[in-house]
Amino acid sequence: MAQHGDGPRGPVDAGLEASRPPDHFAPVRSWSLDSATDLSRVRRELLSEVTTRNAAPQRSLGRVPENMVLVASELATNALEHGLPPTVLSLLTDGADYLLDVCDADLHSVPVLAGERPVGAGGFGLLIARRLSQSVGWYTTDSSKHVWAVFPAQG
Repeated sequence: MAQHGDGPRGPVDAGLEASRPPDHFAPVRSWSLDSATDLSRVRRELLSEVTTRNAAPQRSLGRVPENMVLVASELATNALEHGLPPTVLSLLTDGADYLLDVCDADLHSVPVLAGERPVGAGGFGLLIARRLSQSVGWYTTDSSKHVWAVFPAQG
């Protein structure tokens, strides 16, 4: 993984390349989060959205729903801890894939991938997103910063 250079404590975290997600996704549902206490409800409702009979076409999603819930939780936690309110998690689909989008109002910070850190130091949410999703990226608008990840909606 490329590093941005050395800081006073060793290698500095590598940045996540800015990119917009594909534009053909349609909204399914959004959740506003005020604090970490909202996460359990949002995780439960997200899991329900992607496993219900009326969800996007699916044969067998295997671990995809659980992976989506984990990534949504990691990205939302990052936004709540490091971003500025409001924090909004959105689920979108194009029928073949799901898109998770987490936005906050902090336009000045850049999402970074955890580099070399001591065990237990945290900061691995974006690495988890990269490992469990098909693609991940981030971008800003005039009023918000978005971090997104794409998952298959069909097995």
